Amino acid sequence: MSAIVWTVIPAVSLAAWLWLLLGQGFFWRTDVRLPPRRDPDEWPPVCVVVPARDEAAVLPSSLPSLLAQDYPGRAEVFLVDDHSGDGTGELARALARRHGGLPLTVTTPPGEPPAGWTGKLWAVRHGIALARARAPEYLLLTDADIAHAPDSLRTLVAAARGGGWDAVSQMARLRVASLWERLVVPAFVYFFAQLYPFRWVGRPGTRTAAAAGGCVLLRADAGERARVPDAIRHAVIDDVALARAVKCAGGRVWLGLADRVDSVRPYPRLSDLWRMVSRSAYAQLRHNPLLLLGTVAGLALVYLVPPAALIAGLAAGRTTAAALGALAWLVMTATYVPMLRYYRQPLWLAPLLPCTALLYLLMTVDSAVRHHRGRGAAWKGRTYARPDTVPDEG
Repeated sequence: MSAIVWTVIPAVSLAAWLWLLLGQGFFWRTDVRLPPRRDPDEWPPVCVVVPARDEAAVLPSSLPSLLAQDYPGRAEVFLVDDHSGDGTGELARALARRHGGLPLTVTTPPGEPPAGWTGKLWAVRHGIALARARAPEYLLLTDADIAHAPDSLRTLVAAARGGGWDAVSQMARLRVASLWERLVVPAFVYFFAQLYPFRWVGRPGTRTAAAAGGCVLLRADAGERARVPDAIRHAVIDDVALARAVKCAGGRVWLGLADRVDSVRPYPRLSDLWRMVSRSAYAQLRHNPLLLLGTVAGLALVYLVPPAALIAGLAAGRTTAAALGALAWLVMTATYVPMLRYYRQPLWLAPLLPCTALLYLLMTVDSAVRHHRGRGAAWKGRTYARPDTVPDEG
């Protein structure tokens, strides 16, 4: 038993890190970006759909950037005010009058979302239905807290046209300003890329499918084939579900990091970040207790064992355990450095990744506890049940 604790477990952790380093699609690299733009001969019509619920605090920093898009073709914006209580719709109209730019339609879906629908996807459905009347070739699905550079839309369309992609998604650069944002946010993207290596998402023939919900350019006919959003109406993690539906319908999906697409939503306190992660973590595990146990054990083995083996090995004079732990921790730290550089953060944060992983482990367990207590995926005044507890509407 002593040999297992002091040698085998640290060795398995190191082996796991060597496999992650070389065999998980080089997830730790941050060079998957949109290719250089090659303008199409003719710019297709695009409709931008923005679901918004109580977004008055961030809308002045995001909506004007959409209205100011420098797009040579026909484009217009549909903001779906999802029964906000803070004047989101009125503010959107005022911003459009003040800034001008692309035409803006502010609309509200009929009533609360039916059973089996998340509020966001019910709003997206309403926006897409209105947009399709304009016969767009592409739909840009973007969140109300996402600010776009002036050439964002034309760059996305050029990439989709040039690469033959049915969905092109950019992982918006999240805000990193507070201490907790520095500790948690880069790791959030790092863990996401570890689960869904961007290179695998874009590779034909692979089952890996993912998107970043803040910025998805979707070919309209591909969305119809995939029955988006109806086919994913109950999904809490709607971006991954959307990409999976498009890929299952024969579409091609590209996902990468953004250079000039930014989230303006602040998460200044740990409690803010905790809610962001815990509301969907258990849904990511398909509400399966066995997957939860496996995830907790995996996080502990991969992220917590290396520093524990190093510290305990040094204290107990177990040099082999200490060496294995140190090597695993070194590999872990090295894989995190590119993401910290992408977020322009100090590299001394890299060795702290085990601390951040422990936080994510606790957030995941808390997510499961909330679901089993009936509080589920709570967001902006709504709580969503497990998909198998709501009626199927076909």
